[in-house]
Amino acid sequence: MNALTWTEQDSQAVDTARILAADAVEKVGNGHPGTAISLAPIAYLLYQKVMNGDPADERWLGRDRFVLSAGHSSMTQYSQLYLAGYGLELDDLKGLRTWQSQTPGHPEFGWTKGVECTTGPLGAGVANSVGFAMSARRVREMLDPSATPGESVFDHFVYCIAGDGCMQEGVSSEASSLAATQNLGNLILIYDDNRISIEGDTKIAFSEDVQARYDAYGWHTQHVDFTNGFTTYEEKVAELYAAIEAAQQVTDKPSFIKVTTIIGWPLPTKAGDHSVHGSKLGGEEITALKKELGFDDEPFAFDPAIVEYTRRNAADRAAEAKAEWEPRYQAWRDANPEGAKTLDRILAKEAPEGLDAALPVFEPGSMATRAASGKVLAALADVVPELWGGSADLAGSNNTTMAGVKSFLPPERSSHDFEGAPGGRTLHFGIREHAMGNIVNAMAMDGLTRPYGGTFLVFSDYMRTPPRLAALSHVNPVYVWTHDSVGVGEDGPTHQPVEHVMSLRLMPNLNVVRPGDANETAQAWAQILRTKDKPSALILSRQNMTTIDRSEGSGFAAAEGVAKGGYVLKEASADPKVVLVGTGSELELAVTAAELLEADGVPARVVSLPCVEWFKAQDDSYQADVLPADVPKVVIEAGVPVGWKDLLGANTEAVGIDHFGASADAKTLYKEFGITAEAAVEKAKGLLG
Repeated sequence: MNALTWTEQDSQAVDTARILAADAVEKVGNGHPGTAISLAPIAYLLYQKVMNGDPADERWLGRDRFVLSAGHSSMTQYSQLYLAGYGLELDDLKGLRTWQSQTPGHPEFGWTKGVECTTGPLGAGVANSVGFAMSARRVREMLDPSATPGESVFDHFVYCIAGDGCMQEGVSSEASSLAATQNLGNLILIYDDNRISIEGDTKIAFSEDVQARYDAYGWHTQHVDFTNGFTTYEEKVAELYAAIEAAQQVTDKPSFIKVTTIIGWPLPTKAGDHSVHGSKLGGEEITALKKELGFDDEPFAFDPAIVEYTRRNAADRAAEAKAEWEPRYQAWRDANPEGAKTLDRILAKEAPEGLDAALPVFEPGSMATRAASGKVLAALADVVPELWGGSADLAGSNNTTMAGVKSFLPPERSSHDFEGAPGGRTLHFGIREHAMGNIVNAMAMDGLTRPYGGTFLVFSDYMRTPPRLAALSHVNPVYVWTHDSVGVGEDGPTHQPVEHVMSLRLMPNLNVVRPGDANETAQAWAQILRTKDKPSALILSRQNMTTIDRSEGSGFAAAEGVAKGGYVLKEASADPKVVLVGTGSELELAVTAAELLEADGVPARVVSLPCVEWFKAQDDSYQADVLPADVPKVVIEAGVPVGWKDLLGANTEAVGIDHFGASADAKTLYKEFGITAEAAVEKAKGLLG
């Protein structure tokens, strides 16, 4: 960075940001003004003096990334986006937290220009920042591997502001521990130590030394105290600026800067009081604040010349940064035409041309879909270079390790099982499901790779927030969740998901994909990789299941029908009297049930329904052709039966399980719990009277 320059206009801009936060919250009547007021100089320093960015091109590849983990303090970011000219105008700030405004209650990726990721659930942003930092390293090694670290056009810093609430949430601990293991020298976390949460002083529930904790993780740590008395902003921001400069020089570990503040400072009577955390300040306090700072006592009254100054400064800094970056970027493109072609395809969110040709075709037999998924990943490794991922310490069980690729690890972290390399693609998240979900979310929001993360389906409970945030943000990470039912077997009910698949289907904008055999698994991966704006939950079996013979003359349809979410796997011998619908490992039971019904003279169609969401996206005529409204349906899925009537119609019955499992082999459990072809036949005959 250049030497810090700070003018009286910069101080006025900081005070303007404070006033904007106070007035915006006051106008709507609710929100979080206190932190935005006290953090104004820190956020201003980052946006106007430290970070590379371009308000006219918010997705510029050379930009630094910023994450506001303390997302409730959204005005901290909105004020700076307004001052820097990222597209927000004063009316947008006046519309804080109101219908269709560009300034929602918490920052949302894809909604407000300049917001890198959706934050709000505390601590998630810390994990997101780790994901962004990992993404930067992976992209450099994928596209510019010969560059010296720190000198590639794809290198940049990731800055995160987190608060006491973030530090208390376990996900921040999970992610911060992993960040140290990964030696993420491009990550700088600023911790706002204001010792206030909704219930008041944090000492009632939070007594640890957070900086010492980060020392123990292996981070580079520093402390700047904004409470010990100072006469000018320049005095303190210069100290923080120096700390950031020092952090940038540490390339082998992430950096943690504890900044001790007083929430709401310089409010005349309420600074340091927890009431300013999540409530409007009141007219008297705002009047006193404006008098203290020299502003007129009118809502949103400030000198417009200040905004002209900050926007000009931001534009000038962007022009200077891009003037240095653009020639290097063009030189990279000229020297790496294939890499440039790959980058352009990735930015366009297009799947590679050779995707379908690379998919393995599985011969009839028996194979677990988790095993098939592993073989698909191995086959796609060369064709989809942006694809990378791993699991939460379950690589051998989830089959998430691509064959023949190294691990994304500092080489000194290599084990006898996994060789680490900067350009590795196998991720080891450790037993950190929640952090894993947020990390792959950030990688997807960064938009330069296709990440996946795996664990057992039952442990999706540990990471329930990340798929929701990804769905809300319209990004496309892949959650590989294996061991999908009581078919887990001997591990027992603690490890046997029952309610999970159907509950995940309730989440808007999430594709829940449960392939019915090995070839459906291959086609599922292909369709997932063609998906641009939704996350996917790939639900896979532990136990072996029949790989259906789809050869010509077999009577079974090709697995390419998976792309439509549901398709006729096998037609009835005549106009169907009943439709047997199978998902996942129960598809083979639907096939057997249809055979039994046909033997009894009941024409039965078999429909494979691996993804309800993809199926519902088809036109009405296709859906009606596959699942005629006037034909009774029996669904077989080893999960809760509730919900199927809502999805497929009132004349639908389901064979499933509405209680917890038990410890025994899978075959015994399916028999004892009545998840059988015979049970489906009985349901069908009941529907037919």
